[in-house]
Parts: sequence; C-alpha cells; structure tokens
Amino acid sequence: MDCCQLSLFLLLFFSASTALAYERPPAREVLSVPLAADADGLTPQQVHISLVGSDRMRVTWITDDDGPSVVDYGTSSGQYSHSAAGSASSYSYLLYRSGQIHDVVIGPLSPSTVYYYRCGSNPAREFSFKTPPSSFPLKFVVVGDLGQTSWTNSTLQHVAAAAYDVLLLPGDLSYADFAQRLWDSFGRLVEPLASARPWMVTEGNHEIESIPVVHSASFVAYNARWRMPYDADPSSASGSNLFYSFDVAGGAVRVLMLGSYTDFGTGSDQYRWLAADLARIDRARTPWVFAVIHAPWYNSNAAHRREGEAMRVAVEALLYGYRVDAVFAGHVHAYERFTRVNNNIADGCGPVHITIGDGGNREGLASKFLNPQPSISVFREASFGHGRLAVVNATHARWSWHRNDDDKAVAADEVWFTSLAANLAC
Repeated sequence: MDCCQLSLFLLLFFSASTALAYERPPAREVLSVPLAADADGLTPQQVHISLVGSDRMRVTWITDDDGPSVVDYGTSSGQYSHSAAGSASSYSYLLYRSGQIHDVVIGPLSPSTVYYYRCGSNPAREFSFKTPPSSFPLKFVVVGDLGQTSWTNSTLQHVAAAAYDVLLLPGDLSYADFAQRLWDSFGRLVEPLASARPWMVTEGNHEIESIPVVHSASFVAYNARWRMPYDADPSSASGSNLFYSFDVAGGAVRVLMLGSYTDFGTGSDQYRWLAADLARIDRARTPWVFAVIHAPWYNSNAAHRREGEAMRVAVEALLYGYRVDAVFAGHVHAYERFTRVNNNIADGCGPVHITIGDGGNREGLASKFLNPQPSISVFREASFGHGRLAVVNATHARWSWHRNDDDKAVAADEVWFTSLAANLAC
C-alpha cells in the first residue's frame, strides 16, 4: 500500500465513523498545483504572511533545500532597504518529510504601505504586500473550509477582486487529510493572495491528522506551516498556536481566534487565557471584538448538528458577558447568518453568528437545511462563496456575503452591524 492508498484508506475509515444523515452533492476533483517548472531547490514557494503585533509581519515560505532564512524588503520594487533573519524547520509525517519551512518576522512597518520583498535573498521572485491601516475603515475577507478544487479557484478569484486588508480563515485549510503533499499544493494555490495580504487562520477538524498508534500527534503540519502570533505579546500570549488573538486598526478591533478541537472547558488553558484576554480589552479604545471558531454554535443545517454545542455551553457566557460583536464559523459547507443571539434565543446584546464554511472544499455543499427555519436564522443558502466585513467606524460595520455562481461579485446577503460597545442597553 503506497502513501496515497494509505491516505485514502485512513480518510475513508475516519469519515465513516462520522457519517451524517444527508447526501452531499458530487465531490469535485482535487487540484494539484505543481512546483513551477523553472524552480530549483532554493526557489521560495508557498509564501504567505501573517500579522505579528501592531507593526510587524511574519513571512513564511518553503524551499526544497537548505537555504538562508532571510527576507529583504523595502517600499520600492527591486530596492530593499531592510533585511531580517529568522529560522527554518521541517517535520516528518509517516513516509513524508517536508521541505525547509522558513519563518522570518520583519518590521517595524508603516500602516497602509506597500512593501516589496524577496525571500532567501533569491532574486528570481519578488513579492509585495500592503499593511493594514492604523485606523478605520478596515476591511476583512472571511472564508472557511477552502480546500483546493475548482470551487476554491472560483472563491479565490472573487476574493482577489475584493479590496481587503486582512483575511480570516475559520479552519479547514488544505483538506490534505494525511496526504501531506496536498499541503504543498495548497500553499502554492493560495500563494498569490496569501503573500499579498495577511492571512489569519485557526484550525479545523481536517487539520488534526492524528492516527492512533501510527502517528498520535495532532496538528503537526498545521502548526509547522501556519504559525500564528500566539506569543507575539507576552501580556496576552496563549501558549498555543491553536488559539490566540490579535489587534488591528490601531487597537480599535480585536479578533479572537479560538480552537474548536483543543480543550475549551472551564479550567482549560484556552478558557483561562480567553477570560484573561477579554478582561484586558478596553471597549472605549477597542469598540469592536470578533471571534472566529470552526464548529458553529448555531446551525440549522442537517450537517454537523450540535457538534459545536459543547464549546457553546462552555464558552458562550464568556463572550456574551464581554459583548463580543460577532462570531464567525466554518465546518458546515453552506452559508447561514443568525440574528444577535445568546443561549438559543434572540438577544440584542449577544453576538451575530455567521457560518461561512463554503470556501470550496472537495466534499461539496451541505444542501439540506432543517424546516421550518428557526426564527433566529435570518438567511441561509447552500452555495460556495466568501464574506466581506467592512468596519467603517467605531459604531458601524457592513457585512456582505458573495456567491461564487454570480458572474460578478454581487452581495447575496448584506446587513449593517452596530457595535455593542455603542449600544447603551448592552
């Protein structure tokens, strides 16, 4: 049995144990994005960036061979006035061994500024990114369960057409599912976007990749390839790449990236960290607080019913008490927006819950919703797409959801939010 056969066997084995009582539409083919024909062992590939504190950026890339972990950067193309060094590592998974995963943090950087950079001092490839603004307005793209199919390509094309500052991904990135070379393919697929704007991600169930007895460690590839700023600020360090938080817009927006597949119960490391992190937020300075999870707490789809319930019971009161404005989730391969809700009832002081697990995964759409539609469910549709969150000022933000099957990026669902910090009743 070769690696691909083993991966398929393991995927079928573990999927069978969680089979649900609905039928997905036919799956689409998995895209395999090869290394460029002119690349050599030192050519940087799978380049992506992520925020580190208020004025720094982590640059991550992979080379097949050992090479310098150095990033040269500046504000003019081909002219690099600054340089930063970092480190490299690799990991093994069954018969697979990764390339050298380079990790370099650059900065300080100016807000709303385009920087040009090259990785490993390799002159063959130049990249560029734009830093987020230090004040409002701020624009997010939110998309979950991406995978790597023709659906994914459609989603990425729509995202590329959006003017955004930061991308939020609520888990299920590559759908490698034990076949580690699909992590490499995914990195190449998203590189044009992920190298140009910061991608902030949290883990989903497809990142676990543990195999009893054979490979017991979880999240090995995810943690090695997608390192997030969980230790950037000693005062709010979480101690785990599986949950963390970060500020944008000069501290006016706080984003909590939570882990649905690591311990979240009262007394757990994640719960204690989250309670302390929320307590530190000054809503006069930070009028907006958002949370990102993988398994949704509210869901009227037949898929993945109540899989987020245990986390909701453990954590919801904490988010409600600190007036978190919205919670974004993935996992269910459809789109659904709920009203402000707490403890299963409409509550004007609770967060808006949005499921956006419709990025383009190979498993297809979760097309069966429960009827009648719950009163707290405002809009739901089984289509691939992505969301855009424009935080206009300290009091108002605009959310819109965009279908892939629209020829143009037309918003199929749209709503304005008012910050709970601005709501005197809350």
